[in-house]
Amino acid sequence: MPASTSGIIARLNDVLQKIHRIEDGIIALLLFAMILIATSQIFLRNLFDSGIIWADPLLRIMVLWLGLLGALAATRENKHITIDLLTRFLTETARIFSKSFASLFSLIVTGLLAYHSARFVMMEYESQSKVITDIPAWIIELILPFAFGLMSLRFTLHFIISLRELLIRIKQK
Repeated sequence: MPASTSGIIARLNDVLQKIHRIEDGIIALLLFAMILIATSQIFLRNLFDSGIIWADPLLRIMVLWLGLLGALAATRENKHITIDLLTRFLTETARIFSKSFASLFSLIVTGLLAYHSARFVMMEYESQSKVITDIPAWIIELILPFAFGLMSLRFTLHFIISLRELLIRIKQK
């Protein structure tokens, strides 16, 4: 590999690491804020028989965001939920093929989810529905196509990597 190519790859890896740290920071901040808001609600309800009106809808929105960002982080490291009962009995080549097929299937599913969630967000934009004190719903729902689109991209990368690994394995035989 030429030095210029390895330099570009090193810079891309640095950028990816920074993006991953930002993702992790957003997840941690979101979780901290959720704990703070939920705890405040509990204390306000138990001690003063009142609460923050917008806290419960905001917590539901934050759960959606946290779940999707967590799923995005899981796909980043290829540590999402898998069912690998049968893969234990496969040969190494068959296991790599299975991994490629699973990545391709996940790519298709997340791609469809990204497409249809983008359509959903557009419908919400056109209907101008509101959540939590006049915030447009489509802004809050943007996480759907964004997260599924990035998951689709990551599954594309996982598919390409596993397919390359499979082709190398087949070529060696």
